[in-house]
Parts: sequence; C-alpha cells; structure tokens
Amino acid sequence: MRMEFDLKLQQTQKLIMTPELKQAIEILQLNSLELNALIEQELETNPLLEKEEVIEEDIYESNDFTELAKYIRETEERMYYDDSDDEEIEEVNYENFVSTKPSLTDHLLFQLHITPVSPKIQKICEYIIFSLSPSGYLREDIKDIAEILECTEEEVLEGLSIVQSFDPPGIAARNLQECLKLQLLAQDSYKGIVKELVDYHLEEIAEGKYSYLAKLYNISLKEVQQAVDFIKKLNPKPGSSFSSTADVRYIVPDVEVIKREGEYFVIVNDSVTPKLKINNYYHSILNSHDEEAKKYINSKLQSAMWLIKSLESRKETLYKVVKAIVELQRDFLDKGINYLKPMTQKQIADIVGIHESTVSRAINGKYVATPRGLFELKFFFQSGISNKNGNEFSAETIKNLIKKLIEEEDPTNPLSDQKIADILKEKILIFQEEQWQNIERNATFLLLSKEEDIKWACKCPFRLLKKLY
Repeated sequence: MRMEFDLKLQQTQKLIMTPELKQAIEILQLNSLELNALIEQELETNPLLEKEEVIEEDIYESNDFTELAKYIRETEERMYYDDSDDEEIEEVNYENFVSTKPSLTDHLLFQLHITPVSPKIQKICEYIIFSLSPSGYLREDIKDIAEILECTEEEVLEGLSIVQSFDPPGIAARNLQECLKLQLLAQDSYKGIVKELVDYHLEEIAEGKYSYLAKLYNISLKEVQQAVDFIKKLNPKPGSSFSSTADVRYIVPDVEVIKREGEYFVIVNDSVTPKLKINNYYHSILNSHDEEAKKYINSKLQSAMWLIKSLESRKETLYKVVKAIVELQRDFLDKGINYLKPMTQKQIADIVGIHESTVSRAINGKYVATPRGLFELKFFFQSGISNKNGNEFSAETIKNLIKKLIEEEDPTNPLSDQKIADILKEKILIFQEEQWQNIERNATFLLLSKEEDIKWACKCPFRLLKKLY
C-alpha cells in the first residue's frame, strides 16, 4: 500500500466563543443586583474604569422652604392654639416604637452577660458566638480558636460548653450529630434506642434502613419508627429561627412599564447600577516609552470598553424584549388576568429579530413592574389553547376562571365538574373536545403532586383547584 502526504486547503465557518462574547452572554442573563455586584468587582480590578458622577439637582429650592415653613406653622397652631374642647388629644401609640426582633448573636450575648464567668472565658465565649453560622453551627476548629486567642484548647472547650448550654438547644454544635445530642440532653431524652440512633446510625435513618436497625437492636419495626419520628422533631438548624429582618431580600424590578395617556412606555431600571466611563488619566501612559505599561493599559482599556458595550447591549436587548411582551400582552395590562394570552419565546424572538436562546437569557431571573403589579418576566410565557373562533387563552386564565366559578358557587349546592365544563364551553371558551380533555388531565396532574390528595383528585379534580390558590 502506498502512503502519500499532501497539503489541502479547506474553508469552513465556525463560531468561536471568545472571552468577550462569553462575558456579554453572562451579563445579559444577570438581574440588576447581580449586575451591580459584577460592576463593583470590575471597578476594583480595572483601574481604567470609574463611576460617572451623577449631578443631583438642588432639591432645597425657595419654594420647598416656603412649604416647609407653612407646614410647621400650621402644625404648631393645631397643637398649641386649638381651643376646641370636643376633640381629644390622640396619645402616642408606643407599639409603633417596638424594637426589632433580636438576632441570634444578640440573644446569645444577653445570656452570656448574665452568666458568671471569668473575663478570659467570657472573651472566648464572645468569639465563639460571633463565629457561629446563620444556622447556629460552629465551623471553626478548636485548635485554630486557641491559637487566635492565645489560650489552651481546654479553655476553648470550656467556653464552648457554656455557649452550648444557652438557648436555643443545639446551638454552637460542630456537626449535626452533636446538635441533635445537645437537644436530646436538654429534654433528658438522650438514652435508649434514640441515643444509639443519633450516635451511630444517622446515615441509616437518612437511607430509610429501618428494617436493618430493627434486626440490629432486636426490636420491633414500630419501635424504630417511633424513635426516628422523635428524632425528626428536633431542629437541625437551631439558629434559623433568629433570622434578622435585615436578611430579607426585596425584589428590585429590572424593567418598569408605565402608562401615560393610554400608551405604555418601557423603562429599563439602571438606577441601581452605576454608569461607567473610561478614566482619562491613563491615556497619557499610552504615549510613554514603557512598553510593559502600555501593554497593560491596552488590555485593561479593551476590557473596559467591552464591558461598557456589553452593558449597553444588555439594556437595549432587555428593552426590546419587554417592549415586544407589552405589545402582545396589552389586553392583560388593560383588562387583567383573564386576558393573558399564551406566548412563546419564539414569538418574541421573531418580533425582536434575535435568537430564541437570547430571549431566554434576557428574561432569566428578571422582574418587571407594571400597572397590574410586579411579575417575573417568565410569567408572561405560558402555554394555552385556542377555541373554534381562533381566540387564544392562557393556562393561567383558565385556572383563574375555574377558581372564580368555584368561589362564587353555592356551598350547599356545589357545581359538578361537568357543570363547570359546560359553563366554560357555553359562556367563555367553546372548547374542542380534545382540548378540554387536556385541561382536565393537566389539572389532575398538578394536584396529584400532593400524596394526601390523590384519592380526592381522582374523584373531583376541579374541586382541588381551590388548594392551588
């Protein structure tokens, strides 16, 4: 067989995922808060980027002071110069000044400060308390704490035992087993089969090997089940009940839809993200003779320019996508949930002129504030059906209509499933037979997710729609 070596040219096209393109895709699917965190990170690592200063208008104009003076004068007159004896002075409601719920740290420090311990042990206890995770566990090693505080491990263990004696039971445990043990000791229940299961068989409990445990300890399966049920009543995260109100996460809408004179306007919310610009100071370095510095500045300049371009592209894409949604769902915005239409990402992609995957990234985890309320963008993409007249209805609309029928029915003479179907067919939708069967099947499927409702769902799927709301 003869072997030959030759050189051939072949022309092909392929998409190469550059770091810049990858960054643009990632930026598109970030919501406002995540995007703000990314920008702050870039500001720390790229010296060429800086925030664009926003010049705030002077809010203290002469008219404002005039109105303020007028308000104060009227208030004083009402408070001190009102001669009416009929009106009672409204007392201050001190319930409005109730302090917020104490955090886990505050709760433990309060107990520590009323516990008689030496100053050294108190310092160790304070360190342990401040080192606890939000769930109430101590994740630091005893040896590391002893080195940091320059004390012995025995002293650290003494301080740990003091903190572990505080409320809530199970606090400052180093693992799940110790957490459960501390709670059982507090209840004087750390004994018998319960003690053995907690000490040696938590994995078997998690895997449901109850028969194996019954044979191992020569007891009945019922006794094992009772012990397991008792253990499951314990709190594996004793610190979770002390979550601070400061930990509450509020939804920041990425887009706002407002109505003015019968028209809807889309506004991308960029108030939470700082505006970026290139720092002109570093331009002079590009003209220097330091090649290494020029190379560094050039790379950072390209990175900064691409980031700013990606942010503008994200804003433009998000605006176009939401604008297309508003155009298709105008009836919903005008009239309410019963007029929500079924919609797919492909429809929006065709209107905007982008790929379907780009629409998916643009709506990922983002919210829109509308005159009808705050919604996740994914809410508008719903499946649905059409009637013989060509009108389309979303699944959310169907659920809402059935819910309304059930709420308005006579409790002493509830509507049957067939009656509900007849009402929807006659008054609202005029379903084709197979479409109606799909709705009934889907409704039953949704409700079967709860095991306790299986038998009821088989008998009356529509009645269970009450539990969905």
